[in-house]
Amino acid sequence: MDYDPSGEKWQLFAAVENETLILLKSIKESARKSEGVFQKIAHGLVGNVFNDEGCDCSIDLRDTRAVGIRIARLNKSFGDNHVLKDVDLEIRAGETFSIIGPSGTGKSVLLKLIVKLEVPDSGEIFIDEIPVFGGSVKTEERDYRYSMVFQSSALFNSLTVGENVGLWLREKRVCKETRIREIIREKLAMVGLQDTEKLKTSELSGGMKKRVAIARSLAMNPDLILYDEPTAELDPINSDDLANTIIKVKETTHNTTVIVTHDLNFALYVSDRIGMLHEGRIIETGTPAEIKASTNPVVRSFIYTTTKGIKG
Repeated sequence: MDYDPSGEKWQLFAAVENETLILLKSIKESARKSEGVFQKIAHGLVGNVFNDEGCDCSIDLRDTRAVGIRIARLNKSFGDNHVLKDVDLEIRAGETFSIIGPSGTGKSVLLKLIVKLEVPDSGEIFIDEIPVFGGSVKTEERDYRYSMVFQSSALFNSLTVGENVGLWLREKRVCKETRIREIIREKLAMVGLQDTEKLKTSELSGGMKKRVAIARSLAMNPDLILYDEPTAELDPINSDDLANTIIKVKETTHNTTVIVTHDLNFALYVSDRIGMLHEGRIIETGTPAEIKASTNPVVRSFIYTTTKGIKG
C-alpha cells in the first residue's frame, strides 16, 4: 500500500479490518426499498433465511449495474503530509480505469476515500452524482453495491477457499445455504478456480490467493469493484494470468472497475482509460494509446523508467 505505517502483520490486520468495514458499509448502502430489513441484517438481527421457502436471497444479486464516479477538488492530509491536492477525476460508468504512479503518491488513499474508509479534508466524491460524504443524502439513495480487493488479499487462513468466498453471504444471512454454495462455485469458476472450495488458503500460490479474493468480492455482484495493487508480489506469469482474469470478469459482469497500480504494463493491458497521479494530483488521463503517446515529461519519464528500468 502507498501509506504503510509498519510491517507485514499490521498490513494483514488492517486489510482484514478494512474488508470487514467495506462489507458492512456496502450492505447498508444497498438498502433500496428494503431499508428496515437491511438495518436488521447489518446488525445480525434477522432470523436464518436458509429455511425460507420464498426467494433464495433477500437481495436480488442479479440486479447489477455500472456506476459513474466524479471526484471534485479532493484534499487529504495526514499530519503535515498533504497526500491528495485538489484531485479532479471522472470515471465513466462501465469502464476499467487504472490510476498509476510511483509508490507513495496517494493512490491507495484515493481508493479508500471512494469506499469511505477515509474522510477527505475537503472536496467531494460523487457516485452516480450522489455525494459520498454529503450529510443530507439518505441511505436508500446510495443504491449501489461495491467491493474491494486488497493488496494482501486479506483471506482468512482458518477458512477454506469456499468459506472465504461465501463469508459475506453467510455472515449477513443473505441467501439460503443451497444458493450460497451455487454462488461460491459460480464465482470460483469465473476466476478459473473450479473445484477448489475445500482447499486451505495455505495450499494456494500467491496468484491463486489473488483470484480467491476476487471471487469473494464478486459474491455480492458489485456494481463497483476496486483493486489495490493487484499484481503486488506476483511474478510476470502470474501477473499476466491475473490480468486475463480481471478482463474476463469485466466481460461477464459489466460493472465499473477501478484499479490502483504502479505496474504500467498491467494498466496498459487491462484498462479502457488511465489516469496518472503525481505529487498528489492527477496530471493526465487518457486511453492506453494516449498515455503512451503523452508529451508530458513526468508521464514520459514514468513510462520510460517502468518499461526500460534505467533512465538514459
